[in-house]
Amino acid sequence: MTPNKNSKFTTMKKQFLYSLVCFLFLGNSFAQQTPAPKQTNDYTIEGGTAHLGNGQVIENSLIMFSNGKISFVGNANMKIARKGTVINAKGKHVYPGFIATNTSLGLAEIDAVRATRDFDEVGTMLPHIRSIIAYNTESKVIESMRPNGVFTAQITPRGGTVSGTSSVVQFDAWNWEDAAVKLDDGIHINWPNTFSRGRWWLGEDPGLKPNKKYAEEVTAIKEYFEDAKRYLSGNRTPKNLPYESVQNLFNKSQKIFIHVNGKKSIIDAIDLFKSVGITNMVIVHGEEAEKVATILKANNIPVIIERAHRLPSNEDEDYDLPFRNAKILTDAGILVGLGMEGDMERMSARNLPFYAGTYAAYGLDKEEALKLITLNNAKILGIDDKVGALEVGKDATLFISEGDALDMRTNKLTDAFIQGRKLSLETHQTKLWKRYSNKYKNQ
Repeated sequence: MTPNKNSKFTTMKKQFLYSLVCFLFLGNSFAQQTPAPKQTNDYTIEGGTAHLGNGQVIENSLIMFSNGKISFVGNANMKIARKGTVINAKGKHVYPGFIATNTSLGLAEIDAVRATRDFDEVGTMLPHIRSIIAYNTESKVIESMRPNGVFTAQITPRGGTVSGTSSVVQFDAWNWEDAAVKLDDGIHINWPNTFSRGRWWLGEDPGLKPNKKYAEEVTAIKEYFEDAKRYLSGNRTPKNLPYESVQNLFNKSQKIFIHVNGKKSIIDAIDLFKSVGITNMVIVHGEEAEKVATILKANNIPVIIERAHRLPSNEDEDYDLPFRNAKILTDAGILVGLGMEGDMERMSARNLPFYAGTYAAYGLDKEEALKLITLNNAKILGIDDKVGALEVGKDATLFISEGDALDMRTNKLTDAFIQGRKLSLETHQTKLWKRYSNKYKNQ
């Protein structure tokens, strides 16, 4: 019997429509929340303890903002007309939105699924690779940052010697163009290690040993930037895109972020880039930076430190040195920010304020610890004219917490705004938390 072609077509059509409906349903269930609409109504936050992010605190504060900008910051006792919707923050705390530096947020979703990872390109010298192009605003990981007050981040590529160019984004956007706060803020370079670890799978001693190729690798970096400088000062023919991409390092409008550890390596890196005419530097990681604090201060070089929850890099160092590092560098007069590179860096970035709180527990003043993830990070990224502190004229990127935002036990956001837009703080994680909280309440 010959099959009915029309019935076969109808069946295939139904299967296609069913698949399309399932796809749209799943896509909707996994997509990030719709970005908030532009601010049209004024807001006034009254009575809260305002931590301005610049080291100052105002008890019983009054903060007003309209059209996405902060219009007033002062004491609630002042006789001034309140505008728009008034939020009573008495007994609560108001903070500027937190800023994470040196993250790969939005460049990967699931570590175990290679197709979701887009933070490392093939090659070694890649200053022309722009991380912003790969940034995914639909990331579920990004959504989970907001309930802890992390609203802005530097999106940084990984791998190679010169990894590429980072950009700064805010976490309430339809696409990377909407998300961008500052495009191509800096180029990232991974400095060679003075020591290498033996590869046990090749029968080598697994312990640390001097890196015999260190001098060769440093020379290769110097030659690359010298070649780029000669190219940029010549007729630029034929066009070399990687060399074109570093021109802003030489005119000081762009920073070079040097990922480096060790006293010798830090000094070598500073000397090398000064020798080729690049002076707008930031040290990232910076283990043993406290040993060269005088040099860093003399050259006005900030340091982006790592999370404190780690062991000392050397056996003869104090066990709590990583926890005291922020205070040591701050006391030396160095601009210090807090970065997030490392194990589970994307998922752990939501804990940024609690890492800052750890530094506060080990000697750093609480408001100075707050600056690590507010004004200091904003200055390092060159966005302190927009965010980083509760100041008139800056973006109304801020939140209200029931308690101390640097303490995971009390940082519970009630209201949050990015550029004046009121955010939803609901995420897949808060939904799961509520679901299982109710499960045990009913038993």
